Amino acid sequence: MLSHDHSCQDHHHHLGDPNSRAFLIAIALNTVFVVIEFIYGLLAHSTALMADAGHNLSDVLGLLLLLGAAYISRRTPEGRFTYGLRSTSILAALSNAMFLMVVCGAIAWEALHRFSHPEAVDGLTVILVAGMGIAINGISAWLFVRGSHDDLNIRGAYLHMLSDAIVSAGVVFAAILMMLTGMYWLDPVISLIIVAVIVSATWGLMRDSLSLALNAIPPNIDATAVEAYLRNCAGVADIHDLHIWGMSTTESALTVHLVIPEGYPGDAFMDDMMLSLQTRFSIGHSTLQVEQGTTDHSCMLHPPQHGTIQK
Repeated sequence: MLSHDHSCQDHHHHLGDPNSRAFLIAIALNTVFVVIEFIYGLLAHSTALMADAGHNLSDVLGLLLLLGAAYISRRTPEGRFTYGLRSTSILAALSNAMFLMVVCGAIAWEALHRFSHPEAVDGLTVILVAGMGIAINGISAWLFVRGSHDDLNIRGAYLHMLSDAIVSAGVVFAAILMMLTGMYWLDPVISLIIVAVIVSATWGLMRDSLSLALNAIPPNIDATAVEAYLRNCAGVADIHDLHIWGMSTTESALTVHLVIPEGYPGDAFMDDMMLSLQTRFSIGHSTLQVEQGTTDHSCMLHPPQHGTIQK
């Protein structure tokens, strides 16, 4: 007799996997760099370096937030949290995007202020320290490249590190121009350009994470193709109440009512359908309800209006 295992399997990041190691390495590298950059910013009288140190500190905190969410999401489902705490990864991605936007606002504010109060800085020190930042943040961003396509949390970390490298490169470029020309107003100009680049890169992260937080269909899933597949399955006369949403930044779920006039088609049929949803559409947690179509089982998504009770 064939047995059919319908239990769901959870896949999360553990300390030994590449993504967790990438987080730990990036956090360690950037923590050391924040201390170095702030100290040399004071010695060089460079508000640009100190501001960049603050930017890097915010990224360290962001990485800690993302790593913490990854481990919290591993908690076994219990009590009122029947899905566990997978969705904390979505909240972390959204918080990360909002954090980046706030940092960009702070940098832009400082840049606008410096237009009226340009300051002379020790250009050589700025170049050396910011050059170190390019290397450290470039390495950190490289650690997250592979996972950035499939996980919003990893993508958020990648954007953090990439934006840091861009900021450091802008600081180096501005320092060289200021040493050559003495035009210190170039520093805030470069800063505003950097802010525009970071905001452009972060907007997609914020949009996608907010959509997932509102239970939208994940962007990597073609809902039309999923519906077409379900309708074309043997014996299925109709479907309704199809819902697809993200359980976390890497996991998706689906519920649907299948109208099969001949009745329950058997475990093997259901297993094949769920396997296809997982392999073809990356939907790892599917709940399929079979009906014969003898009554109307459509669910009501719209709550009663104005406090009235509908019967």
